[in-house]
Amino acid sequence: MNKLFHTMCLLLFLTKGHAQELDTTFVEMDSVSIDSTVVIETEMALINPNALICFYEKLAQLKSIDGAFPKQKINIFHVGDSHIQADLMTNAVRERLQNEYGNGGRGLVFPYNLAKTNGPWDVRFSSNGSFNSFRNIKPLSNENIGLTGILLQTKRADFAIELNAREQDNYFTKIKILTPSNVGSFDLATAKKTIVFESQVPKTITHKIKSGDVLGSIAEKYNVSITALKRANGLKSNNIRAGKTLKIPTNEKQNRSISRSEFIPLEIQKDAFSHFYESENALDKIYLIPNKDQNVFELNGIILENDKSGVLYHNSGINGAKFSDYNKYPLFFEQLKALRPDILVLSFGTNESFDKMKSEDFIAQLDLFITNARKQNPFVEIIVATPPPSLFKRKYPNTFVADYSKKIIDLAYSRNVAVWDLYSDMGGLYGVNRNVKTGIIGNDRVHYTKAGYEKQGKLLAKAIIEAFENYKNTLVNE
Repeated sequence: MNKLFHTMCLLLFLTKGHAQELDTTFVEMDSVSIDSTVVIETEMALINPNALICFYEKLAQLKSIDGAFPKQKINIFHVGDSHIQADLMTNAVRERLQNEYGNGGRGLVFPYNLAKTNGPWDVRFSSNGSFNSFRNIKPLSNENIGLTGILLQTKRADFAIELNAREQDNYFTKIKILTPSNVGSFDLATAKKTIVFESQVPKTITHKIKSGDVLGSIAEKYNVSITALKRANGLKSNNIRAGKTLKIPTNEKQNRSISRSEFIPLEIQKDAFSHFYESENALDKIYLIPNKDQNVFELNGIILENDKSGVLYHNSGINGAKFSDYNKYPLFFEQLKALRPDILVLSFGTNESFDKMKSEDFIAQLDLFITNARKQNPFVEIIVATPPPSLFKRKYPNTFVADYSKKIIDLAYSRNVAVWDLYSDMGGLYGVNRNVKTGIIGNDRVHYTKAGYEKQGKLLAKAIIEAFENYKNTLVNE
């Protein structure tokens, strides 16, 4: 069935590409010219929605499951910059789509806090170990930075990482571990056992010095020499003081119990892209522990799934990231296969604009990202988000993102991608002041508030749902 579906999608890709070359009805949208003080919801929810035909087909299958497609999963991967890292916008999209089409699992997660940066709140990580971290925003290195744009690494084999799914909606029956070259660096455990060791240790005897005591009388009482008594207590003279305590050396032994906790490793399986464990019961907690056969432990990401059909809305963002940061690490695109993505949602442009990157260079990096992604995942469909409005130095309109947005829309048909015009949805070039008054943009006039990101997420979810409903209506009317 999967091979047949992929063949159908390939035919649809070819058909779409040919049809779009003949389409003369498209009216170019000029988002730069928008001069508004209100938040606009564009009439066209997605520009070039026909770029997502395979996604619509799979979504239609999911909505009409009758046993023919058990545990059908739809994977959407939203990748971007600081607007995405904290999962505020993407969580709103996830909740809306999963309420509509089913919850297939939490998706991609990462222990951002162990890398000393911010991350989503709904899956908590803790550890007794310390780790090095490497991010793709730094100058190009030889580190194995992959799907999440960040690498966690240690050479110490005495750690345990606890993963705690804080909400019942995120409980999982399957966990996948992503590592460079799919090396089995980690074992997994859900339980610990206590091991007790019995040993013989010197018996401890103490003597509290009373008024009138001298070293000689104390040594005679316990049948030890004065020299041994002084050595055991670090005394340089025979002077002692009432109220203090002396250790009495002895050859006697006593039993002592020493206990320690040890994790019980689970039976892990392996596929081409990950090491994974499947549980019969839903889990809310699991431990990553070192595989004792390895010397270096590197983590690129973790995927949490459940045993239900539905949507997995994966997200990954890096503060300060640009398209070029992802393009310089091939492992990112190779590990995309682990997600089996149906759709990629791309949210970049803010950091490029603050670097004053020319729109031609920005589009060249976007185009390269699309090429790299399709090379590794030929059937993946793509939504490109225009960057949201912002201000330079909290007062000058960011004309760079205005230009990027126009160029992204121009790119939609030539590269067969859908476009979500977030730039216009958030008011365009002069919409920031209005967004300040409504409390949806932060004091830096670049990042949005929790309410602002949640609004963006609801708008994106609405756009995806409306595009799918329009597609269904088109089929009915034909």
